[in-house]
Amino acid sequence: MHNMLFVCHGNICRSPMAEFVMKDLVAKAGLESQFHIESAATSTEEIGNPVHPLARQKLREHGIDCSGKTARQLTRADGEKFDLLIGMDSANLRNMRRICGDSEEKIHLLLDFTQRPGDVADPWYTGDFDATWRDVLEGCRGLMEYLSRLDRAKNK
Repeated sequence: MHNMLFVCHGNICRSPMAEFVMKDLVAKAGLESQFHIESAATSTEEIGNPVHPLARQKLREHGIDCSGKTARQLTRADGEKFDLLIGMDSANLRNMRRICGDSEEKIHLLLDFTQRPGDVADPWYTGDFDATWRDVLEGCRGLMEYLSRLDRAKNK
């Protein structure tokens, strides 16, 4: 079972986009029973708020529904509960380490699973939800490939 949590600053743009893109990729691969996927925020600013309207729109354009998702904050218990904690940028990683403590081997950046590691730009500031969509999709596809390689290695 792959148990993962996507994390960004407010849990209304990037991390819910990653959560629902990953759920969509997993469903299309018929692997729902092998994954548990959620998302959370490092801050308290947006707790209880729905996914940002432009992020919802971008997901909807690609046939992905995120209805019912509201922002929640990352907790220390999440560091124990999840096998992978996947941040969107380096500031998220610092805050994730502060909140979760000794979870270093579990914490990664989403774009580290691609050929171009780095930060997923925050569309809250850039206004570019298209670029965020492309980064999130590429990162989630790379993560799926990485996990597939791990599973194949385990089953040898």
